[in-house]
Amino acid sequence: MRRRAPHEPLGALFVLACAALSSCTTASANGSGIHAIRHVIVIMQENRSFDHYFGTFPGADGLPMRDGTATMCLPDPRGGCIRPFVDHQDRNAGAAHSAAASARAVDGGRMDGFVAVAATSRRKCNDPTDPNCANGPRRPGRVMGYHVESDIPNYWRYAREFVLQDHLFEPVASYSLPSHLYLISAWSATCSDPNDPQSCRDDVVRERPRRDIATPYAWTELTWLLDRHNVSWAYYLDGGPNDGPNRAHGAGVPRIWNVLPQFLDVHRDAQLGNVQPLTAFFAAAQAGTLPAVSWIAPNFPHSEHPPALVSDGQSYVTGIVNAIMRSADWNSTAIFLAWDDWGGFYDHLPPPRVDALGYGIRVPGIVISPYARRGFIDHQTLSFDAYLKFIEDDFLDGARLDPKTDGRPDPRPDVRENQPILGHLTNDFDFAAPPRPPLSLPEHPQTTLIAPPHPRQPVPVDRTRRSRP
Repeated sequence: MRRRAPHEPLGALFVLACAALSSCTTASANGSGIHAIRHVIVIMQENRSFDHYFGTFPGADGLPMRDGTATMCLPDPRGGCIRPFVDHQDRNAGAAHSAAASARAVDGGRMDGFVAVAATSRRKCNDPTDPNCANGPRRPGRVMGYHVESDIPNYWRYAREFVLQDHLFEPVASYSLPSHLYLISAWSATCSDPNDPQSCRDDVVRERPRRDIATPYAWTELTWLLDRHNVSWAYYLDGGPNDGPNRAHGAGVPRIWNVLPQFLDVHRDAQLGNVQPLTAFFAAAQAGTLPAVSWIAPNFPHSEHPPALVSDGQSYVTGIVNAIMRSADWNSTAIFLAWDDWGGFYDHLPPPRVDALGYGIRVPGIVISPYARRGFIDHQTLSFDAYLKFIEDDFLDGARLDPKTDGRPDPRPDVRENQPILGHLTNDFDFAAPPRPPLSLPEHPQTTLIAPPHPRQPVPVDRTRRSRP
C-alpha cells in the first residue's frame, strides 16, 4: 500500500467529489480517522510524577483525600510520617530516581518508600542529572509536596481543554536514559558489540551513557522504519545559544536525553542531518513544513528536572505549543506532552508489571490537538510505547518494531506496542468533529510559585501517626 506523504492532502477523491457538490461537512472530511493527523510531535520534559503536578485535578485518579487532607502518611526515617502537602516552591529538589530507587519507592506496590529514598539520596553532586542525587538540602519530606493549578496554570489549562492521561507510566522502572531509549525504540539494552544488534541484552540499570564510542546502541529504533516508509522526521534539541556546528551532540541537552544520535542505524542511514536545533523547529512551524514525526528534547534550564525551575519549563513548553498552534500545520497535528520519569516525587498509584523491565512510576501526560476530546481524562493504561504504536498505525500501516518483521532483528524480549495492557491513543481523539481553533496561552502566566532564593518553608510532619497508603 502506498503511504501518503506528510503534506499530501487527505482524501483526494473526497476533494474531487466536494468540488462537484454544493456542500461537504468537515466531519466527512475527517472520515479518514487517525490519518487526519499528519504531524505527531512528542515533547518530553523531565522528572515529575503525576501526583506531583495533577494530584488534585478534578476527576483524575489523584491523591486520595478526605476533607481536603491526603489520607496517606509515608514513614519518615527520622520519625513519624509525612503527608502530601501543597508546595508552591518554583525550585524542587526531587530525590534519587535510579532503578534501585524505583524499587524502594514502590516497595512491592505499597508506594511508601519515597521519603526513605529521599533521605538517603546523595547531595552536592557535580552532575544534576545523576539518578542517585537529590538537588537540594537534605529535607526528604519535600518529595511529598505537590503543585496546584495556580502554580502551573498553563498545564492545567491544556488538561482542561484537551486530554489528561492519568494512567501514563514511565515505560521502564528506572531513570531518564532508559526512558528516552524506550521513547524511540521500545527497549533499553547494552550491546557487547556496538555493530551487532544481536549482541544487545536488557539493561535498565546503566547510570551513565557510554562515551568511548559514538554509537553504543546497536538495536533498532523507530526512524529505521520511518526511513523505509519515506516518512519525514526530525529530532529537535533545545541547545540554547551554543547549538550550531555540534548540533548532533545537542550542546545544552544532556547526553542521556539526546539518545537518537547514538544509535547505529541513524549513522548507517546517514540521517544525522535530521537531528536539528530547536530554531529549525520554529522555522518549520512558521513555514507550515513540519515533518511527519518530531521529538523535542529540552536543555537543562527548560527541562523541569530539579533544580531547574517549574516556571521556566512551563514557559518553554507553552512557547512550543503556541508556535504549533500558529502554524498552518495545526489542523493536522497531535502533540503528546509527557515527563520522562518521576524524579523522586511521590505518586500513590502502583505501576503495572510488563515483562521484566516495566512499567515505571506514573508520570503526567497531556494530548493537545484540534481533534483531541475536550476536557477528557484518559484512564487507559499507557506508556511511551503508545506513542510508537500511534505513529506506526498512522504512518507505517501498523508495522512494528518487531524482530520478526522489521528487517533488522534484535533480541528484545517483546514487542511493547502489542502488549495487551497498553491502551489506544486513538481513544483520545474525536476525528468526526471539526478541528478546534488554537488556544494560545501567555508564555509567562501569573502563578503562585515562590521564586528562589526564599526562606525555608516548613514541611508538615505528623509525628503521632504512621500509616501506609
